[in-house]
Amino acid sequence: MFSGGYMTYIIITMIFAGIGSLVSKRLKSKFKKYSQVPMTNGMTGAEVAVRMLRFYQVDDVKVVQGEGFLTDHYNPSTKTVSLSPDVYNGRHVSAAAVASHECGHAVQHAEAYAWLGFRSAMVPVVQVASKMQSMIFMAAIVLASSALGPTIMLVAICIFGATTLFAVVTLPVEFDASNRALNWLDESRVATGIQHEGAKDALWWAAMTYVVSALSSVAVLGYLVMSYLGARD
Repeated sequence: MFSGGYMTYIIITMIFAGIGSLVSKRLKSKFKKYSQVPMTNGMTGAEVAVRMLRFYQVDDVKVVQGEGFLTDHYNPSTKTVSLSPDVYNGRHVSAAAVASHECGHAVQHAEAYAWLGFRSAMVPVVQVASKMQSMIFMAAIVLASSALGPTIMLVAICIFGATTLFAVVTLPVEFDASNRALNWLDESRVATGIQHEGAKDALWWAAMTYVVSALSSVAVLGYLVMSYLGARD
């Protein structure tokens, strides 16, 4: 049923892995570029984050310094905005853009943004599905011609479907957080003109990493579904 199409799956994943790598490199290039553009107000990323949270009266979220590079994130379970060292301490456009974006997620949480709630609810299921993907996929290949083939294939489609749905739901969450960040940076006058345009450019490329991931998941899921339906004809 499926083993003959294994190379097609490999080709699909390699294509999107290549695209993802290029987008990731572009994002890092943009981050480096706008790291050279200082904030005229001299604010660090941490200060930008605190100011944005105060503006939206989000008083129960802490801004902390994390580790690594571009590892910035908002954790809804602990209500912390974790900023990588260069963002936390940086007094440049990249730091302001990333910090305000992560605070955008905190504001989403405080305002009970529906898509964020949906994505958060999916996390436990997706964690299990992600761990099972490789095993189920290999089982689908090995058992393709057996009586269990159709059943295993359906299980694989359900598992990939869960992770694909998560990837797609992530898109409105990320785009909305960036829009909140950019609107606040402009309205608060924290970043205007060239600085605001730089923040917009950096966040657009950050969003593209999620777009590529979602497209990759949709492509793989579509291939699995077509393989399954083709085998039934």
